[in-house]
Parts: sequence; structure tokens; C-alpha cells
Amino acid sequence: MTGSTSVKDALRSTAAVDSIYVQGWVRTRRDSKTFSFLELNDGSSLRNLQVIANDWLANYADVQRLATGASIAVRGKLIPSQGKGQSWEVIADDLTIIGPSDDTYPLQKKGHTPEFLREIAHLRPRSNLFGSVFRVRSRLAFAIHQFFQERDFVYVHTPIITASDCEGAGELFRITTIDATNPPRGGDGNIDYAKDFFARSTFLTVSGQLEAEAFACALKNVYTFGPTFRAENSNTSRHANEFWMIEPEMAFCDLTCNMDTAEELVKYLIRDIRENCPDEIELFGKFVDKELTARLEFVLDRPFQRISYTEAVELLLESGEKFEFPVEQGTNLQSEHERWLTEKHFKCPVTVFGYPKEIKPFYMRLNDDGKTVTAMDVLVPGIGEIVGGSQREERLDVLEANMRRHNLDPVEYKWYLDLRRYGTVPHSGFGLGFERMLMFVTGVSNIRDVIPFARTPGSAEF
Repeated sequence: MTGSTSVKDALRSTAAVDSIYVQGWVRTRRDSKTFSFLELNDGSSLRNLQVIANDWLANYADVQRLATGASIAVRGKLIPSQGKGQSWEVIADDLTIIGPSDDTYPLQKKGHTPEFLREIAHLRPRSNLFGSVFRVRSRLAFAIHQFFQERDFVYVHTPIITASDCEGAGELFRITTIDATNPPRGGDGNIDYAKDFFARSTFLTVSGQLEAEAFACALKNVYTFGPTFRAENSNTSRHANEFWMIEPEMAFCDLTCNMDTAEELVKYLIRDIRENCPDEIELFGKFVDKELTARLEFVLDRPFQRISYTEAVELLLESGEKFEFPVEQGTNLQSEHERWLTEKHFKCPVTVFGYPKEIKPFYMRLNDDGKTVTAMDVLVPGIGEIVGGSQREERLDVLEANMRRHNLDPVEYKWYLDLRRYGTVPHSGFGLGFERMLMFVTGVSNIRDVIPFARTPGSAEF
């Protein structure tokens, strides 16, 4: 409604106001003999605005029945507060009850576990913790755009429906309008996807990278920021089946330039959130992760360590540490290995580069040793991998050989190969998992708690 002041702006006021109009939800109500204290929150701020409702209000009997969760509108005077913890409060001249609540409201004033709050994901943004998480999520998204726009990157919207499996992992959600009870079949008895909506097999995207490469080969520096999907039956605290990815792609950029950009982005985002969400960071530091502030400062203050994959594996093998997953040359690093490197050994973020070609996708540039590719992963304390990227293979013949080695048909990627046929250039890019970055800056340890409505195996509620 126009003319209303947000709680955030009311609390920031530099002078008393004779007439102010605020709207929001009641967090608590305390009654005195001749008046009631109401704590009002409208989501604009972690802090509440205290409203004093006197017994001379025409509907004071109704005010005394207000329950946590009720929505109200208040017109009154903003005056300096006598109470501790707030600088301003509102004396109500008029209080309208918009939507009542009652004792069945699940978010009563007491502690709630994250597991319980996931069951009421439609109401949890009204809690202090989750209101803070989602305000930080909003600010983090803004800061990402700001980082790239300040550096003249072009924002590209890549398709969500795709026919190509960028990662070659085969963990794709199929999109189809075929009648499951009576699908059309080809001569071999298999479902004939040529009869499907798009006249071929299509899936939800796992990455916008390949399409971003096409735009980087025209507009030089581009980035995508959108939802991606993995049909991976993984029930860890770090995996979701629908999540958001930031994927810059840069022409005339080698692996070193790529690593520099990734590290610069991570530091920029931490700096922005610390500056613009101080109340929220303070809350997370008190109730979520007492080490959070120190860890964020630690990452800002230090250059990232850079080591090759081979060196990383040697350090892990020599560590004497007992890992759940064994460490050996030629296999992927697990989260526990990544965290040992960042938290125990180097005690700072680490960028690992030069992975064996066998464990990486087809598009990564083959190094001169013929064994490793120009891959890089940025690992951070508390999370593990937060960024994965590479210099892309720009040589047509080598790329075609890579595709065949990965059992991909070059004919299906003709458009992608054209980028190497016509004016090819060295180019690089990476993917930053948005939710993982959010987990890092908030200290929240489960990805389900930084996504408004999480999509995980067996769960697509709300």
C-alpha cells in the first residue's frame, strides 16, 4: 500500500515523525494495565518496531486478543524509545487488524529446529533466521550482477530446456509430453522421441555453459545466472536437484585469468554481504556458526593457495588422516579431502588445478602432457568446492577427439564445434554454485535451508 513506511526505514529515522503508517506481522504482544506492547516485523529488517497501543483505542479489546502471526496496520507517531534495544517506537493513534492469527500458528515465540521449519517452508521466512537467510540471498544475487556489470560482462539468458548434456554425467531430468501409458515406439521397440514435443529427446539443463561459450565468442565476456537441474539421488547437506548457478565465460582468457576472476568474485561477494547485511551476519555468528565472522575475515585477508591436483593428492596421502573415502591419484577429490586441504593443512581457501583428463568433461583443454586438463576448483573452509571451471578446448581436432573418448557424437554438437571452426579463441569460464556461496557467507550448513522451497530426492512439496 502506498504511503506506508518500512520497519527498516522507521528504525533508521533521524528525527521523530508526527504521522507514520506501518504495516506488518505481530511477533509478540505484552499487556500492561493501560496499554499493550506489540513487536511488529514486516520482513524489511531483522529488527522489530515496537508499537504501543493504549487502552483508549476504539478496538483495544481486540488488540488484547492479537496473537503472534496476525497482520496489522498502524498509524501513529514515531518517537524516541524509552526501552532498551531500539531507538524508535510508535505510539498508535489508529490500529487496524488485517488478518487475525491464533494459537495454532506454528511459529510461536520459542526455539524451532531447522528440520521442523522445513516442514513449514511456507511460513519459515517469518522467523528471524530464515528472514535473514533470504534477505542475504537477495543481496547476494544483486552483488553477483553488480560484480559482472561493473566489469562490462553481458548477462545472457541460456535455455532451461536443452538437448545436450554438458557435463556428460547423464543425470538429467527428461522433458516430455509423450503419453506415458501409450508412448509411440520405433521399429526397435524403444520410445520414439522424434514424435515428442520438440521432435527429439530434451532435458532440464545441467549448465548454461555451452551456450554461454557461443556468446563469449561474440561478446567477449558474458555470464549466466539461472536455475540448473541434476537428477542425482544424493541426500547430502550440500546437494539439491534444483539450484542456481553463476557461469561467466571469457574469451581471450587462459586458466590463470580464470582463477583470478573466480577468486576476485568470491572475495567481492563476501565483502558486499559483510557491508550490506551486518545485522544478519551478526545473527548467524551468534546462533548458526560462532566461527563465521572470523572465517569470512580470514578469507578476505589472505591470498588463495594454488596447488596442482597431483600435489593435493600427495599431501592427502602423506597426511596420515583416516578418510571415509580412500585417496588415490586419478580419482575425484571428495568433500572431506577438500575440507582437509582448506581447514587443516593450508587453513585458507585453495584453488586446485590440472586434474586427470579421465575424470573431467569433454570440453576442458588438454594440457601438453596429454594426461591432464586445465581444470580448476576453488575450495573454501567449511564447504569444500564452491567453484569449478576450466580453460575450454579451442582446438577443433583435439575437441573432436575428446568427444569420441567420452562417447559423444560430434554430429550432435555441430553448432558447438562451429565455434572452433570459425575464429576460435582461447577462452575460459567457471560455475559458482549460488547456494553453496550462500551457505558459506551465512554459516548455514544445509542447502535445504538456503533455498526457499528445496527440491531434493523424494521431496517436491509446496
